[in-house]
Amino acid sequence: MYPQALIDYLVYFHADRDYFECHEVLEEYWKSFHQTERSDMWVGLIQIAVGLYHHRRGNFSGAAKMIAGAIKRLNVEELNRYGFNGQELIDRLIVRKQEIHEEKPYKDMDLPIQLNSLLRACENRCSERNVRWLSQSDLQNEFLLHKHKLRDRSGVLAEREAEIQRRRHTSS
Repeated sequence: MYPQALIDYLVYFHADRDYFECHEVLEEYWKSFHQTERSDMWVGLIQIAVGLYHHRRGNFSGAAKMIAGAIKRLNVEELNRYGFNGQELIDRLIVRKQEIHEEKPYKDMDLPIQLNSLLRACENRCSERNVRWLSQSDLQNEFLLHKHKLRDRSGVLAEREAEIQRRRHTSS
């Protein structure tokens, strides 16, 4: 009923508090659509995760930019169709944007889910992965906090190199 990418995003968001993975899973899903069929909602959800990633790391300007972008992109009705309480989500983002502007310390944020079917799907995925829904961020976990710097990028780099080789071969 819901895209698996959305379920995974929500589990990374609420159980792992791994905002970097939230970005990765939804960006891949968003890019799977033809450009004319890409919804701003997916980008807005990505921006929420990236904004919280920046906020947790103390990058207030990056966090403010992402949260402001999310507020502009998200549409209450579309969010409601996907199981969120769209107005509540926008309201929470407005509050978070103000907290970031005031450089208040990071605190976890939950996305308001209004449909039990979406919540059950997320809880089932948590059970499959053996993680706990609505966990707290582990602020001592350096890998979680600085994942963009510390992750293994060998697969990405190998794929880039393969693409360069394919282009060279095609243009020859």
